[in-house]
Amino acid sequence: MPGRYASLWLRWVLANGLGEMFGLGLTFGVGAAIIASLGSTNNYITILLTFLVAVVSGVIEATLVGLLQWWAMHPWFPKIRQAAWWLATLLGALLAYVLGYLPSTLMSLGEATAQASIPAHEPEQWVFLLLAAGLGAVGGAVLSFAQWLVLRKTVQGAGIWVPANMLAWLVGMPIIFWGIDNAMRFTQLSSIILFMAGILLLTGLIVGAIHGAFLVRIVKSQVSHQPA
Repeated sequence: MPGRYASLWLRWVLANGLGEMFGLGLTFGVGAAIIASLGSTNNYITILLTFLVAVVSGVIEATLVGLLQWWAMHPWFPKIRQAAWWLATLLGALLAYVLGYLPSTLMSLGEATAQASIPAHEPEQWVFLLLAAGLGAVGGAVLSFAQWLVLRKTVQGAGIWVPANMLAWLVGMPIIFWGIDNAMRFTQLSSIILFMAGILLLTGLIVGAIHGAFLVRIVKSQVSHQPA
């Protein structure tokens, strides 16, 4: 990978690693703190407020990731405005959060209606991680669709951006789910925070490395289409 392409890829990987570590970390932390303050009462209002808080807290992740991504890509994509990329990232993230939290919210509402909870049978870890991979693929498509609309206005070859994000999050989402599952084994809050910070950093670096390679490919396609 020539120097200028390697520079883009490295900047992109770093931006995504830091964006997910701080953005998703703060999203989880703020969301968990607010939800905990609502209490554990399983009524309609609490369930709907929990859903709303979980979705709205995604603004934190979307803002940090979107702005850092724009910083990383701007020298190679000067026509893309910061506000446009941030807004596309925000819209995609919020929609992904809605779709991600909707099934569990509907299940909780159903339990509240029946006034009885069905004992949960936790699946085998491989099933759990396989479902996470599927969720990641769907979430990656939702997250990147609005970004693709921005890219396609300024560059050729942007059609690979959605499948690139699907692949990246198919790999990345199981890492997050595995991390959350194992973080519960720690007894001290500081250990949980440090462990999850490492997991989110790792996830961001891996996800960024995957769709960053596709971003480099898009840049290369612009060079190949330039007149000699």
